[in-house]
Amino acid sequence: MIAKDDYIIVLDFLPHGKPMDRRSEPIAQGLGEKYFNLLEVAVKDGIVVKPKEKLYVGDGKRDKVKYIRGRINYNDLTGYAKSTLMDVLNNLIDSDEKRFVNFFNNAGPISTRMHSLELLPGIGKKHLWKIIEERKKKPFETFKDLRERIVMLPDPKRIIIRRIINELENKDRYRLFVASNKI
Repeated sequence: MIAKDDYIIVLDFLPHGKPMDRRSEPIAQGLGEKYFNLLEVAVKDGIVVKPKEKLYVGDGKRDKVKYIRGRINYNDLTGYAKSTLMDVLNNLIDSDEKRFVNFFNNAGPISTRMHSLELLPGIGKKHLWKIIEERKKKPFETFKDLRERIVMLPDPKRIIIRRIINELENKDRYRLFVASNKI
């Protein structure tokens, strides 16, 4: 069962489609708001969408999307879509900070030798044990709280953004934030 997003955030809009497509139709490349699925959608004729715009792609009646063309890989994104991705992720994480802070509060081991926190770029054994020690005293409430209580911790939001991009690029077999792209 694949986790489906009801909304995507537009990364790029191609009013005439891709140059190699058989049909010329307006398409948008977008990132799922919750599960970070990369999707390509056909936009209804006469509709123009802008990067960072939120589009409904759920099962109900869609106002701007004609149909979902399918899931795409990171390498299928246009250059502009890739450059917009950081901003979009930054905004999504800001708007749902509690969810990502709770990851630090609730993350557990993957195996006897590996903890899921260690999959985050910049988190080694020292940070791992300090995070576990501090969250036992009191759960973290914000990224600021996390930075203040864990000495020398890189910016938690940037760590999460880098991890999500690594997952979108399929650089690791483990998934912490991005829905699996196995169909």
